[in-house]
Parts: sequence; C-alpha cells; structure tokens
Amino acid sequence: MRTVDDRLTELGIALPALFGGPPGFERRFDRVHVDGGLAYVSGHGPVDGATVLSQGRVGGDLTPEDGYAAARATGLSILASLRDELGSLERVGSWVKALGLVRAAPGFTALPGVMDGFTDLVLELWGPERGRHARSAIGVAELPFGIPVEVEAIVRLAD
Repeated sequence: MRTVDDRLTELGIALPALFGGPPGFERRFDRVHVDGGLAYVSGHGPVDGATVLSQGRVGGDLTPEDGYAAARATGLSILASLRDELGSLERVGSWVKALGLVRAAPGFTALPGVMDGFTDLVLELWGPERGRHARSAIGVAELPFGIPVEVEAIVRLAD
C-alpha cells in the first residue's frame, strides 16, 4: 500500500520548513494539539519556515488562481506541522474539518474555489475515503503578515 509520503514523492512535492509562530508567541500555542483521538491544527498560512510565500487580497492584488495556490501552500505547511507532531503522516486516519479564511477584496465571493487548493491537495494525498472533510470558507479583511489564506483543521488519528 502506498503511503502519503510515497504520494508526495510521486507528485514531486517537498514539505516546507516548519513555521515557528508569530514573533514573541512561539511558546504560547501549539501548531498541532493532540487530544484523545483527534489532532487540532492551529491556523497556518502559506509559509516556508520564516518566509511568507504569498501576500495580498484575493480578488484584488491576487487572482483566484493565486489564492488557490496559496491555499495549497498552506496545506503543505499544515502537513509539515502534522508530520513534526505525529512523527508520520500515516498517523492521520482521516480529515474531519477545515476552516479556511480568505483575505478577500471587497466584492470577491469565490471563496470556496480558493479553498479548493487546500482540499484538492488533501484529496490527492489521502484519497476520497480518508481525505473528504467538512469545510467552511470565510472572507476576512485582514490576516497575519498580510497572507491571503489561513486554514485550521481537525484530523482523526489512525487506530
């Protein structure tokens, strides 16, 4: 059986470096908090270590395609944090819920299409059985560091 890491390799995807947290808050929150059989993923953005990969408002400075790419990059940041906390992405049994916040220009309402960047990545790697999840996409005026997308998630751990 192919693992998630096998799929990442097949797709030519490397995970980014871990984000250390906002300056001054590094020890005030966990990127991933495990409680019982669930892992709660704090809000992540499109970052590679301390480098912000995308900034701007979707539907303004950024196209919907740019937003989709930012949501996908955010998913990769989440995967790096899950691997760090769980030791292996195989410990993710299934995806339960994702909340996507999109820094949108006034009048931009194609938020679900932006969040498809995250969801499509999860489905590519875990397939529909383990990757399907409930999801919300909400437009917001501002996000930390000027990022266009922030995603938080809940995953069920494998038995």
